[in-house]
Amino acid sequence: MNQPSARREQGVAIFKEVFGREPRPGSYPEFLQITVDHLFGEIWARPHLSLEERELVALTAVALARTDWELRGHIGASLNLGMSREKIVEVIIQLAYYGGWPVANNGLRVAQEVFAELDNVTGKDADHDR
Repeated sequence: MNQPSARREQGVAIFKEVFGREPRPGSYPEFLQITVDHLFGEIWARPHLSLEERELVALTAVALARTDWELRGHIGASLNLGMSREKIVEVIIQLAYYGGWPVANNGLRVAQEVFAELDNVTGKDADHDR
């Protein structure tokens, strides 16, 4: 196990690489500290899986759990790490067989919302620029 300060630094660096931003304190700063130090500073820092592979695992897990807030964040992280929209959609479609049609339907709805929001920010036409 890393020293706490090294774990924090590594966690912040990985978080920034995955999400493209600094961790933001919310209502529960202690939970953010645990998330940054342990989840990103230890788990995401482990060898044998790339950040992109770990993101695919996280995207799958939050889609299966139907946690829309986290799914939105991990769709954004997937895009930030260079995953295509088509790949994200394919991951969610495959989940229909493992988690059920409602899981895939919900995930595709959330993905469509995230893509549309990003297109609004960038000025793209979501139906034309695919």
